[in-house]
Amino acid sequence: MPSTPVSHRPRAVVLGASAAGLFAAAALTEFADVTVVERDALPQGPEPRRGVPQARHAHLVWSGGVRALRELLPGLVDDVVCRGGRLVHIMGDMVSRAPNEVWFRRFLATHHRNLVCSRDLLDSVVRDHVLKDGRITLRQGTSALALEGDARRVTGVRVADGDGEHVLDADLVVDATGRGSRAPQWLADLGLPRVAEREVDAGLTYATRVYRAPGTAADGAFPLVNVQANPADPPGRGGIVLPVEGDRWIVTLGGTRGGEPTADPDAFVPFALGLADPVIGELLRDAEPLGDVTVTRSTANRRRYYEKLKRRPDGFVVLGDAVAGYNPVYGHGLTVAAQGALAVRDVLRRTALTAPGTAGALQRAAARPVSGAWDLAVGQDAFYPGAAGTPPTVAERLLARYVDRAVATGARSPRALGALLDVMSMERPPTRLFSRDMLVPMLFGPKKPHLDGPPISEAERRAARS
Repeated sequence: MPSTPVSHRPRAVVLGASAAGLFAAAALTEFADVTVVERDALPQGPEPRRGVPQARHAHLVWSGGVRALRELLPGLVDDVVCRGGRLVHIMGDMVSRAPNEVWFRRFLATHHRNLVCSRDLLDSVVRDHVLKDGRITLRQGTSALALEGDARRVTGVRVADGDGEHVLDADLVVDATGRGSRAPQWLADLGLPRVAEREVDAGLTYATRVYRAPGTAADGAFPLVNVQANPADPPGRGGIVLPVEGDRWIVTLGGTRGGEPTADPDAFVPFALGLADPVIGELLRDAEPLGDVTVTRSTANRRRYYEKLKRRPDGFVVLGDAVAGYNPVYGHGLTVAAQGALAVRDVLRRTALTAPGTAGALQRAAARPVSGAWDLAVGQDAFYPGAAGTPPTVAERLLARYVDRAVATGARSPRALGALLDVMSMERPPTRLFSRDMLVPMLFGPKKPHLDGPPISEAERRAARS
């Protein structure tokens, strides 16, 4: 009797066990056997690792990312909360000063809940959920060297580990290696044109210190406190107090050119007291620091337009920060990574992974959340001196004025705030800012008066005193 042919699943290789890489691996297991290539040795629990230096700073997942995570990895969000994370109501559980120097009222009328925890905890839970899948193989201590194939199709990737160099054959290679991605050079080595890039650099420097939550503020219910920088009044200085698991506050301060924070521990609280409102510094006066100050200067918005390549190989896709990295102050990186992976899954449910043109369709689908986050970040940062090669256009200035007015309206109208947060959370497109929910309160009211100061209660201030 003739033998029955064996049907093999496609093979995918994901470069990088970052959040973006693991989200992508989770999306791909429905369609392929997946190998994740990671140059580091991954920790067993919520511990820092060399390849994610930004993990020390404040992170959150906007509600649009929470929705994507619930669909992509059911149970993950609940697991983070069980391990000490929080689903924080925005703006009810937040004290926030907008870039245009208005304080948001703490309205409870919106559905938006952001996931808040340390990045180490989030990464640990993601690893636990993704790597337990038997269709995923993890190769740690392995570096990607080059793509295999030609200008028409990528057929695998050349890697190096402790045993030398090897080729991993693949029907799809996904680059999720972050800001340091070498994909532009790899594609050039295959004879393809360089990918177009754009950078908008506000010159932001970040400084972070972890504190033990003071007094009774350690009960897990203390609000996020956020003072945002104003691009219209450079240098832009801002900061955030992020209560996280373990009765800790992650406090991140930032300043643009001419107003940067330093690693000097004695200067940390004075910098916070010198913000446009001193509320963060006042909260830190009685807080015990749990370590030194960590400083990061690599915060530019940088985007590579892979979706616009006129010639591109099948079998290769770039995701996460390897496509676009954003000024971290906007907190959209994790949300974009989750939404991008979900977009990959949705395309592959309609199109075979090995079909001609599939990689291009995946790249274009993943570019949609990238574009939303990019426009939100660049729409602010382009106004800092020296941020871009050309000044903002008239149209960009008019749009920025409208957004300022939308923010001012949302700060004192719950209906408008819902529309504003729909966009900021990446649940709805920017056109939502021109909906009736925004325009009616903006033009006709009713609107409550602007607040004179931060909406933090006296009880909350007392809780933060030792």
